[in-house]
Amino acid sequence: MSRYDLTEFEWRVIAPLLPNKPRGVPRVDDRRVLNGIFWVLRSGSPWRDLPERYGPHTTCYNRFRRWTKADVWDRIMDSITEAYDGDVRMIDGTSVRVHHSAATLKKATPDRCLGRSHGGLTTKIHALTDGNGLPVKLTITRGQTHDIQAPAGLLEGIGRGWMVLADKAYDADWLRDLVSRQGAWANIPPKSNRASPICFSPWLYKQRNLIERFFNKLKYYRRIATRYDKLGSTFLAMAKLACIRLRLRHYESTA
Repeated sequence: MSRYDLTEFEWRVIAPLLPNKPRGVPRVDDRRVLNGIFWVLRSGSPWRDLPERYGPHTTCYNRFRRWTKADVWDRIMDSITEAYDGDVRMIDGTSVRVHHSAATLKKATPDRCLGRSHGGLTTKIHALTDGNGLPVKLTITRGQTHDIQAPAGLLEGIGRGWMVLADKAYDADWLRDLVSRQGAWANIPPKSNRASPICFSPWLYKQRNLIERFFNKLKYYRRIATRYDKLGSTFLAMAKLACIRLRLRHYESTA
């Protein structure tokens, strides 16, 4: 077994969450195909370089694309996230360099999510994590997008009495109001130009280093550390697969 393959624990969790196919020709072994997809995710290699033990690379790629369009990865991520019921959420973003092979589509092509920043062509990943620094929700934007423009969708469903940790980039009255309307508290350090005083706990804020560690672990997956995917939806699906793996590895280590 390759070190990138699913463990028995991971497969027992994922298998019941995969789409059922009671009719027609049985599809190729799901576990073998998923192992091939995770191999590409971790190694960063092109699909054509997939080792023969995972079967035809076209099978793995087509299954990945079909399940991406069917929101299978979202359902798996939502299901394994429900196992945690903490009252802390952290939000932040990180930029990812875009490989030149991912920028070859025509400008008129939708779903690119490419932007220019000081580092050249980039895509930004925005994440909401729990108190352990494990991912809850993800979204992507163009690289030059400011962090404050992404959290509205990520912060929906915050529970009453919860705490949201974020850095100074998220210090905005509308964001604090959004969190307060849901009965939660935003522990965000104030900007130096803020006129009105706010309640802020530096001691609780120290816990936010866990989301920085999450981004570090996320970029261990070479398909995430550098964006090779031409479509934004494909890159986001790869990021969600990496998040699924990180959560399952955490659950397995604490089981």
